[in-house]
Amino acid sequence: MENKKANLFTEFPPVTTSEWEQKITEDLKGADYDKKLRWKTCEGFTVKPYYRSEDIEKLTAQTHSLPGEFPYVRTAKTTGNAWEICQEIIADDATEANKAAIEACARGANALILNARSLTSAENVAILLNGINLHTTSLHFHASRSYIPFIGYLKQGIALLGADPLKVRGSVDFDPISYLVLNGNYHYSQAQDMDEAVDMVDLVSKELPNFRAITINGQYFHNAGSTLVQEVAFSLASAHEYLAWITSKGGDAAKAASGMVFTFATGSNYFMEIAKLRAARILWAHITQQYLTGSESAGRMLIHSITANWNKTIYDPYVNVLRTATESMSAAIGGADMITVLPFDLNYKEPDTFSERIARNQQIILKEESHLDKVIDPASGSYYLESITDSMAAAAWKLFTEVEEKGGMLKAIETGFVQSLVNESRAQKMADIASRKTIVLGTNQYPFAGDQMLDKIQAEESEYADAAAPGQPAVFKTIEILRGADQFEDLRLATEIWESEGNARPKVFLLTYGNLAMRKARAGFSTNFFGCAGYTVIDNSGFATVKEGVDAALAAKAEIVVLCSSDEEYTDNAAEAAKALKSANTQVQVVLAGYPKELVDALKTAGVDEFIHVRTNVYESLYSFQQKMGVML
Repeated sequence: MENKKANLFTEFPPVTTSEWEQKITEDLKGADYDKKLRWKTCEGFTVKPYYRSEDIEKLTAQTHSLPGEFPYVRTAKTTGNAWEICQEIIADDATEANKAAIEACARGANALILNARSLTSAENVAILLNGINLHTTSLHFHASRSYIPFIGYLKQGIALLGADPLKVRGSVDFDPISYLVLNGNYHYSQAQDMDEAVDMVDLVSKELPNFRAITINGQYFHNAGSTLVQEVAFSLASAHEYLAWITSKGGDAAKAASGMVFTFATGSNYFMEIAKLRAARILWAHITQQYLTGSESAGRMLIHSITANWNKTIYDPYVNVLRTATESMSAAIGGADMITVLPFDLNYKEPDTFSERIARNQQIILKEESHLDKVIDPASGSYYLESITDSMAAAAWKLFTEVEEKGGMLKAIETGFVQSLVNESRAQKMADIASRKTIVLGTNQYPFAGDQMLDKIQAEESEYADAAAPGQPAVFKTIEILRGADQFEDLRLATEIWESEGNARPKVFLLTYGNLAMRKARAGFSTNFFGCAGYTVIDNSGFATVKEGVDAALAAKAEIVVLCSSDEEYTDNAAEAAKALKSANTQVQVVLAGYPKELVDALKTAGVDEFIHVRTNVYESLYSFQQKMGVML
């Protein structure tokens, strides 16, 4: 057998990198190598077109460590890649939430996110948790009005149900730094808020030792439009701020570090999201190493991954299921300890049993059918993933040190440094979506014409800011939680509202003529373009003459007429069509699909109002049409 293997591989002599590069250069035929094949990420580093073993030769800390070993790039797991399937229970009422929690556990969840706002006594807690196996299900509470007394209610409520508080696992969403960056002020004051973190770590370690007292909400940066590097760096800076503050007050570093859970949002950048989790673990291990002596295991990062809301949509909502499928895969392969898949309909209604079941079952399939829980860190050794893990870690560390040089996370927020970077990233991402450089399927490209969502919207999107705030005015910049699709959805919802008020839905008539291939291609482009605003698009098989097309367009009483043909045929008769349309109806908007540069000025003079093409800012163009027709102000 060994001889056969040897004979087989002699037929495939090794190829050096220089030989690959030479062949690639030949195939490019003079095209710019960097522009064609190198990808500059929004994270600030470059991705090569291919990677080889030589690219990871120096990454010995990553490639030679075993699972459970420092720096935990391969996670702290040693016997498999199991993670907890988490489901958020939205109900505020304890009795109602209890029913939903029991159902979720029966259907496969073994971790729960629970609303603590109304839990103001041990009896309330007992009602909520009754019937749940508290020794096998981890509990994660958010929205408490005051976490210090809540810990007491929680411990007593667990005891009332006959469970051992010392064995129950979970966390509380105590995070005054996130409160600061979301609300523009401290809950009480810097000293009081941060001193409460000291008290929380001490209290929880005594009363509920298997609970995490502080949540590092990296998800907020992600869902405000940050880059992945910013999400990691600002999360680490927040965690370090807590660690430094607690130890400066005499607190135990090991208790502080092991008392935190990191919550990251996982988006659709598949491989980068895997690398993000691996890089975050490496950096946190190195940060905590400076504080921990003889208890390095406390530097193992516990990661809760939640599918991102930034890239989710109201229109064509079932596409959200496809998005969360790849996102949960990234989280699992990246080694998350707990994963929450958000229901696909979360942004326009309260999730129902169907959407919650789909969200749970995605994770169950990843475990039971794809077996992603069987192999620890399957990314290990991948030339590409190891390389981008290193690049991600280097970029995040650089930004983390910038924050530290500015005095730490609190100071960086107070001066607006953090918010400015996140808001700049968001603006760029929104611009990319507006121009369709970034595609949001079903929203800014290939919209489903039959989708009507106005009547389906039952609730506003979740508020991230704490409604129990004392009402202090904002004095610092903030970040805003939103979605990339918001602007386009506003356009389309405005069209639905316009129609619901008794107006006719705007019509777009495609005046197609001439070259078959070009008119079909430009008609398809125009259909997708105007479909993003929810307009009725009237396509045609093609007109024999321009006059025939003009007459049909006028008969259709369309507000917008799009000329769809080839540039050559625009030279002959586009001006004629525009003049005829404008002379018959001065209110009609004449649009030309394409941008024949040498004809633009003459066509504008003839009556063409707008040119739409691949470089058009789709959002700005459609918003302009909405204003012209009175649909939006």
